[in-house]
Amino acid sequence: MKTIADLGDLRGKRVLVRSDLNVPLDGQSITDDGRIRASAPTITMLSQMGARVIVCAHLGRPKGEPEAKYSLAPVARRLSEIVNTPVAFAEDTVGPAAEAAVAALEDGDVLLLENLRFNKGETGKTDAERAEFAGRLAALADVFVSDGFGVVHREQASVYDVAKLLPHATGGLVESEVNVLRRLTADPERPYAVVLGGAKVSDKLGVIGNLLGTADRLLVGGGMVFTFLAAQGHEVGTSLLEADQVDTVKGYLERAEKEGVEIVLPVDVVAADSFSADAAHDVVAADAIPADRMGLDIGPRSNELFAEKLADCRTVFWNGPMGAFEMEPFAEGTRALAKTLADITAGGALTVVGGGDSAAAVRQLGFDDSQFGHISTGGGASLEYLEGKELPGLTVLDSDEVSDEVANGKDA
Repeated sequence: MKTIADLGDLRGKRVLVRSDLNVPLDGQSITDDGRIRASAPTITMLSQMGARVIVCAHLGRPKGEPEAKYSLAPVARRLSEIVNTPVAFAEDTVGPAAEAAVAALEDGDVLLLENLRFNKGETGKTDAERAEFAGRLAALADVFVSDGFGVVHREQASVYDVAKLLPHATGGLVESEVNVLRRLTADPERPYAVVLGGAKVSDKLGVIGNLLGTADRLLVGGGMVFTFLAAQGHEVGTSLLEADQVDTVKGYLERAEKEGVEIVLPVDVVAADSFSADAAHDVVAADAIPADRMGLDIGPRSNELFAEKLADCRTVFWNGPMGAFEMEPFAEGTRALAKTLADITAGGALTVVGGGDSAAAVRQLGFDDSQFGHISTGGGASLEYLEGKELPGLTVLDSDEVSDEVANGKDA
């Protein structure tokens, strides 16, 4: 894939950058600006090269029309602070406001367009619908830079179709994400452990199946562990359980044993009588969860076990919290795991925190990004890459082809 360096002199060029600025908001306040900070270096570099930088991104899941609560206006303000330069904001994406804002740009200026998903064409179900919107986006720019790793697994207008209309390159964030993931899939330094958590095992079946041929150890926590425990014949009480996946998990357990992959499950859990921060709770053996209780975190003995299993690892990928970390009584499992990973990182291991809830958890629990080898901005994209799937937003960047209109120097 081409990088920004391959695009030549960008001074005076209008560069459309697809970033991932999908940050959590509490009203107008950004509660975790990690994705903005991760996107800033590419934007800053382009600005310093004299490009006229047009940033586009989405926020939340609006239904193809404007919704005030999903406006990117707060993001524009925070981005301006992080890149230490004014960031103009267009109140639409491809309409009159965007066109006027682009026309007003001077070399080095930065503009953020309003939420891409305020337009039905961004996530259109037909090629024609996406292509029409992509054409209007492409008409704003001369060059396209793909830097939103969190969306490269989506065949969406601003991720996939625009790249076919403009000369394109990979941004620094996407380049670094892919380089790290390649280290996880192409001859990783061993022992190599994968830690999976989160709510549903069904979300991670593909990656589990693929990793059984790659990883040395698979540690499982979070809500998904109860399907594993049920597959072993244990009572899981009222814990989250995907009963329709029990047989599949049984198959994975059998396959892991045959292939010599160690699967490590919790030996104790924190069980509560309801999903609430003030619920009555205590620690019980993982194979003896009371019928009227639900597991909401892994227990202290499990924290010690996981730390032991990770201590000698040279490569670790982690995706998904160990419990309901948003509630303090059930945060210790995730906190202990993060501390273990920080410790082995200090010892020279490559640790990758796989985006999404995991990234939010480590920051909420007081850890700094620098304590880990890499914190991904794309949970779903990371998992699909590790699953061995082709990611449309990456494969399209491998092509040097652009539309005839662009090739002939006409407007896209």
